[in-house]
Amino acid sequence: MIVGLGNPGQEYIGTRHNIGFAAIDLLAERLKIEVKKKRFGAVFGRGEFSDKKLILFKPWLFMNNSGQAVAAAANFYKLAPASDLLVIADDMALELGRIRLRKKGSAGGHKGLADIIEKLGTDEFCRLRIGIGQCSEYSAVDFVLDRPTKEEKPLLIDAIERAQEAVICWIEEGIDAAMNRYNN
Repeated sequence: MIVGLGNPGQEYIGTRHNIGFAAIDLLAERLKIEVKKKRFGAVFGRGEFSDKKLILFKPWLFMNNSGQAVAAAANFYKLAPASDLLVIADDMALELGRIRLRKKGSAGGHKGLADIIEKLGTDEFCRLRIGIGQCSEYSAVDFVLDRPTKEEKPLLIDAIERAQEAVICWIEEGIDAAMNRYNN
């Protein structure tokens, strides 16, 4: 299951915090998986790629409650978080446009990841973080809920495209290969 984090609603489309949703939308297009089923407090789609069954998943309970939807689906489909789950999220601590994959770890201040860790009862699941850069004159909340500047947009679009490639690598070759290839 590949989870993209974001907030539901028109007012959040295109914001920095919804970069996980944007990554899922791009993956859905590439893999020809319709993401429109509603269950678990999410919209999702199921399909196959590279002889693997996939779920593309967007929690619809707002960022800070993402764990409820993720845990419900993971339990229903009997997923092992360490091997069957990849979460895509924005990251203010990561340089704008960079991506970073990890096998496990802390939430790093990200409330969506923190809720997933709490609801799953483990931090051992793969995550792909997309750098949105740090805020200077903004409060962190205002920064993540704002849209990127004209200068930031191309870097974020490129990062989402690389994130898509990294997810494909994770599906086909596993987390170690994806980390080796995409964490530089």
